[in-house]
Parts: sequence; C-alpha cells; structure tokens
Amino acid sequence: MYRISSIVLIFLILSFSVCKTEVQDSENSLTISDDTKVALIILGTIQDGGSPHIACNRDCCADLFENPDKNRKVTSVGVVDFENNKKYLFDATPDITEQMKMLKNFADPSSSEAPDAIFLTHAHIGHYTGLMYLGKEAMNSDNVPLFAMPRMKKFLENNGPWDMLVENQNIKITELQNRRGVKLTDNIEVTPFLVPHRDEYSETVGYKISGPNKKALFIPDIDKWERWEKDIKEEIGKVDYAIVDATFYSGEELDTRDISQIPHPFIIESMAEFEELPQSEKEKVIFIHFNHTNPVINPESPEAKKVINQGFRLAQINDVLEL
Repeated sequence: MYRISSIVLIFLILSFSVCKTEVQDSENSLTISDDTKVALIILGTIQDGGSPHIACNRDCCADLFENPDKNRKVTSVGVVDFENNKKYLFDATPDITEQMKMLKNFADPSSSEAPDAIFLTHAHIGHYTGLMYLGKEAMNSDNVPLFAMPRMKKFLENNGPWDMLVENQNIKITELQNRRGVKLTDNIEVTPFLVPHRDEYSETVGYKISGPNKKALFIPDIDKWERWEKDIKEEIGKVDYAIVDATFYSGEELDTRDISQIPHPFIIESMAEFEELPQSEKEKVIFIHFNHTNPVINPESPEAKKVINQGFRLAQINDVLEL
C-alpha cells in the first residue's frame, strides 16, 4: 500500500506541475521583453459571423450557444507602440467592446479607452460594424481617427447609421491610398494594398505593418491567391509574419452554400501553394479568419495538427508578435 500511495502522490504532483505550467504559458502569451518597442496582438481569429454562428445546427456549434467560448472573437489585431504610448486597432468587429479593452490592457491599463486610430479593411459585417458602438447609443466617442480607403470612406459618410458617426464627430476619417504608407509614429508605418474580394460597398485591402525591427502582412480576407496581381510567396519573403485568410480548411465544409461564391483560399490550397517554401518562410505564415465550420479552430483536430506539422502556424487569441 505504501508503494502504491507514493506512486499516486508523485503522479498527482507531476500532474499539478504540468497544469500549472500550461496556465503560466497561457498567461505569458501576453508577456513581452522589457525592451520591446512595438508589438502586434491577435484580438480575434473567427470569420465575420462568429462562433457559434447564427442559425447553426451543426455539431461545431452545438455546445457553444449555452456555453460560449470567450476566445472565439471575430478577426482583429492590435498594434502597440510602447515607446510612444500609442495603440491601434485593425478592423472594428462586432466584438469591439471586448477587443478595445483587451488592447487597452495590453498597451497600458491606465491609457485611454479608445485606440489612437482604427484601420478598416473593407465593408463586410465582421470588419466595420463594430463602429456602431462608438455612437451616441453607446460610447459616444470623440473624433476617434479612422483610416479607410476612398470607397469605404464615402460609404461611411453617405449611408446611415454610419454618417451619424461623422456628423456627431464620433469618428474622424482619413482617406488612405493604395500602397501609400502612413507614418503613425517614429516606430510604426502602415501601408494599405488592394486585394481581390467581393467589393459590393468598398474596396478590400490588406495591410503591411512595419515596426522598428520587423514587418507583418495582415490579409484577413482575399479571393484565391491566383486572382491577386501579386505573388503571395514573394510578398511573404518581404516580411517577418504573414497573417492570412484561412476561412475554410477545404471546400467540404459547406454543403448548403455555393462555395464558388465565397472563393477564399482554402488552407489546403495555401499549404500546397507554399509547399516548396523553405521552413524559415513557412514559419512566417499565420492562418486566421476561421469560419465556424473550420476544424482547425480545435487545436486537437487532425486538420490543425496537419497544419502545424507542415510548418505553418494557426493564430490564437492573445498571441503576441514583436515588431
């Protein structure tokens, strides 16, 4: 009995140690070195409709309506310049309430609630509708700087309820130009670039975000890679991180929609496209913007493990990249 009790005790101690390490690792995902000037934080990873998804009757949503996963937020990233005490939000999602607080706490809990600027990629619901919370009914913000492309700017200025944000000076819009960089601080430059997508109300852009030491691509939405005038492999070679559209793992996920009408690059297509890249280049690729049907949302799924085993990365909320 004594030998069995000792073994059980040792097992329990080791189990507790492992659990403690995992908790610490999770918390430390927000930790950066003291000399970091600029960092990018992942604030959300899910496609516009969220997870659970409205009217979803699939197994992937079954438990989430009653037991939501607090980490399943719509795709957004934040960038913080610690040296100049500035913070920037990329895309205004339906989860902006939590994401603004996450960004504030990551930057400096004593800093202002509003970001120093918001950058929009396009006029699809997961990428701009969070702006409504800046209006009178909610935050009633004061001239939050907003950067948008010409069509996006015109859309906001000429359509309700967004025009009320302009009229009430909740936001102040600055027009962006394709491939023309905006110097935000001595440490950060942001450059928009047009990408092909369903542009019913606005252009669609990705961003190159340049810090003092590293650069990141942020392309949450794009049609098939071959529709873009640029070679994505060459663009990956110019940066240190490539945070790219991975809405669907494959075309098998949707059996109720015409997949040709939503032509995102499937993860299996992107992995094939990037197959010949050296490992150092593959490690730059961080997949994001997962549809609620995408199996890689579960890190223990065979699909998620395949992505990791092939040398790529899957974005996780609170991941931090030093720029």
